[in-house]
Amino acid sequence: MAGKMIKIPKHIQQLKPYKAGKPIEELMREKNIQKVVKLASNENPLGPSPKAVEAIKNHLKDLHRYPNPSSYKLVNAIAEKYNKKPEQIICSDGSDSLIQYIIAAFSSEGDELLSSEGTFIGWYVNVNKFGRRSKVIPLKEYHYDLNGILNNVTEKTKIIYLANPNNPTGTIFTKKEFKYFINKIPKNILVILDEAYTIYSQSNPDYPNGFEYEFENLIVLRTLSKSFGLAGLRIGFAVGHVELIKELYKIRLPFEPNRLAQEAAIASLSDDDFICKTIETNKESLNMMEKKFKELKINYISTSANFYLLLFPSDKYAKAFNIECLNRGLILRYLDSFGIENGIRINSGTKEETIFALNVISEVQNTLTKKA
Repeated sequence: MAGKMIKIPKHIQQLKPYKAGKPIEELMREKNIQKVVKLASNENPLGPSPKAVEAIKNHLKDLHRYPNPSSYKLVNAIAEKYNKKPEQIICSDGSDSLIQYIIAAFSSEGDELLSSEGTFIGWYVNVNKFGRRSKVIPLKEYHYDLNGILNNVTEKTKIIYLANPNNPTGTIFTKKEFKYFINKIPKNILVILDEAYTIYSQSNPDYPNGFEYEFENLIVLRTLSKSFGLAGLRIGFAVGHVELIKELYKIRLPFEPNRLAQEAAIASLSDDDFICKTIETNKESLNMMEKKFKELKINYISTSANFYLLLFPSDKYAKAFNIECLNRGLILRYLDSFGIENGIRINSGTKEETIFALNVISEVQNTLTKKA
């Protein structure tokens, strides 16, 4: 064995590790600053629901026990809330793991997976991780080009991924557009509809809520990491045809999600007041941001989510903008890894966080404008 190395598959060698938004503690340590606001990861600035916190406290004594492998209580809570059959639902450690399971269950080496440029980075990471052939269609004015995707379906296409609202652009496609699209897709091609931010857009009458559609080749993803404030516990679920969900259970890790995540999710789903407060907080913060962006002449894309995509004159300017914000204690998301190299994403915050962020952004924009 001397001199021999373990052979790493080419598609694994070419992978780049996922780069998350910078942690608050890391920036405080690096810059030696005390005040840091993070608006980089589309988290709920209100934290978790008080009901979720109480549920976690009540179940700490059970940490020595494995959770129910079928997530029985949580699955039934989801089924009741969204008027679905329990057999149509599977829970896991968030959207990333669900995407991973779907790719593993419903595609093989050599199959083609189709989506858009400038969408959720977790999709690209998982496609590449499994060594699948990836085809991406350019955005059309920062929206999904559903017709472009339709026109690129081939016999090798096995899965299509759509995010609505899209991350990181915040844009949506409409009921009319989705109905036309899904009815044109061959039934042997699986469509993933990722609705991580649906709570912020469902009041729009043109928004196509995925739970209102019943197609044998459609799986809808939801997460409790964002609007429900459970990002630290990593939990999400998928709803789809019974036969599809049955296949996903075969490859899902046996005790996923963990016990505390399941209990917190059940409690969160019952807290309508918390979600209403989340929506109102988001609306107030985005309104403040929009007003300031107009004043500073920063280009942005109108959003249906809980974040804005900011567009700058060049990738160099965007990178400098991000660094200068970090130097002042504001963590935003530079979008080079998403394929939008002149873009930065900022999510909504509390009123205090928003004021802090806009003061920093004003200072940075004025400084860079003078240098230009």
